[in-house]
Amino acid sequence: MQEFAIALEQTIEDYLGREPGWLRRDAFVRAAGDYLVDDGTLEDVEVCYFAHPAGRSRMEVAGYSVSDDGHVLDLVSVYYGEHGQTISRDQVRRRFNWAKLFAAACRDGHHLRMEESSPQFDMAQDIHARWKNFGKIRIFLLTDGRSTLQDLPSEELDGVPIVHNLWDIERLRRLVNSGRQEEPIFVSFEELANPLPCLPAPRLAGDYQCLLTLIPGKLLADIYELHGSKLLQRNVRAFLQAKGKVNKNINETIRKSADRFLAYNNGISATATGVTLEQRENGTYLLDISDLQIVNGGQTTASLHNAAMRDGADLSQIQVPMKITVVQPDLLDQLVPYISRYANSQNSINEADFEANSPFHVELERASRSVWAPATLGSTRQSRWYYERVRGQYNVDRARRHTTAKKKSFDEEYPRGQRFAKTDAAKYDLTFRQLPHVVSLGAQKCFHWWTMNVLSVPPSVPDESYFKALVAKRILFEHGRADIRKLNPGAGYLANVTTYTLARLAAEVDLDDVLATVWRKQGLPDSVRQAVAELSRPVRQVLLAAPGSGNVTEWCKKEDCWKSVLDIPGGSSLLKVARRLGQ
Repeated sequence: MQEFAIALEQTIEDYLGREPGWLRRDAFVRAAGDYLVDDGTLEDVEVCYFAHPAGRSRMEVAGYSVSDDGHVLDLVSVYYGEHGQTISRDQVRRRFNWAKLFAAACRDGHHLRMEESSPQFDMAQDIHARWKNFGKIRIFLLTDGRSTLQDLPSEELDGVPIVHNLWDIERLRRLVNSGRQEEPIFVSFEELANPLPCLPAPRLAGDYQCLLTLIPGKLLADIYELHGSKLLQRNVRAFLQAKGKVNKNINETIRKSADRFLAYNNGISATATGVTLEQRENGTYLLDISDLQIVNGGQTTASLHNAAMRDGADLSQIQVPMKITVVQPDLLDQLVPYISRYANSQNSINEADFEANSPFHVELERASRSVWAPATLGSTRQSRWYYERVRGQYNVDRARRHTTAKKKSFDEEYPRGQRFAKTDAAKYDLTFRQLPHVVSLGAQKCFHWWTMNVLSVPPSVPDESYFKALVAKRILFEHGRADIRKLNPGAGYLANVTTYTLARLAAEVDLDDVLATVWRKQGLPDSVRQAVAELSRPVRQVLLAAPGSGNVTEWCKKEDCWKSVLDIPGGSSLLKVARRLGQ
């Protein structure tokens, strides 16, 4: 626990150095939220603290997110500063209630009484506009204290069920240090419906077992409702919603030919680390399953859920073939990628879809361990940039150095400020590909877009030159961000202004020459700094002039916003940069 607490506080310090105006509370929400997003418990989280003290009617949230299908509202509450101390049950219940009151206020149009040019306004307005689509509200309480509260009561708001989730410091530590990111999903078919008749295959190998069953469509949709995208955490791609031809065909079958779904659909493939079987007179029955993951068939699963929740479709006639491979826990990471890769798929799978374990990320990690960065001006000491392919990898590598001297040597070779992760790489690359509206979708959606639309296009294995250019993009992005922050201290939408400003800069200059200069200097030339400063002012004006509802956050996600920024004329400083570095 002590090691985890130290690593967590260091992560908080890192965020505080990058986010203007954040308190330690906000940085804690970001750090803990990242753990839950990696786990699949949360799809994403936007850190946005709002409190309205009003006696017993106090409202308070620390962030929010809306699921891709618009069905689930996630609200994040926080209780920070307890440093492992036990927090009372009343404190826990109080903060859950504050978040519930905030949701009710958003429903009733509280944004009309808020400052329009603020992220808090965007959050409240977004929730208000989507309210009619919510089928579930999940409230997550994140705390660095400890809680013994086990039973969290269910509630409703306007008939919408509210689910409470408590993540204290001990539960976060178990998640991060368990050796696997996700908490396992346990499903009891006896409790949810009825045991499933199944057919176990002859056990020909010692390290896995296979069985076949039919799972009712409604039961599969209910399981997805309980666990969301976490159920697909080991799937090689995210649900593509109903846009692709395959998913549209699935939805059409559900609506028009539900009784033929079993004939038309290839079914799903799942993995588990354990099952409970019962032999009865009429055959074998599956009672429960441990560590359930759907590794192929995410399209089918999410389409059934969407049809039921969004369209009110009747799933009572639908049966889905299901193959379950039971794998020993120590072989899970080794076998599951191959099971997913070779499973009969309904949509083509690109090699890059395998995310952290794909050749692209493996090679990028290898480059980061071999390429030395030039020494900065006034120094002869060289260092490396650390690509963190798996979250927590940096701290694990550092902890392996058991002596103070070895840890110091590691810190000098890989300074903490010179590390970046997969979602960071996506943000930097897409910014300079002039796609700031995609970057504004949020870290996870941006990363998914990058994976599906950039890394899937050959050649998708980076070399040393690619790595140097990516690091230069990182330097340009973060230094530019710091300069923009100094120009507008305390102003909101820093992330959006930064990505749009630098994307607009990339549209004006010879980017290859700029990046080569930034890599050599390990910093920004004065002409680039001047250009960033000159551009950021009109860029901010375009972003704040959001049409219609005036929701800046949503405006920044639209391609029309980028087109408006492209209309900003290049100034003298931009031409100066182009002339000096782009010849």
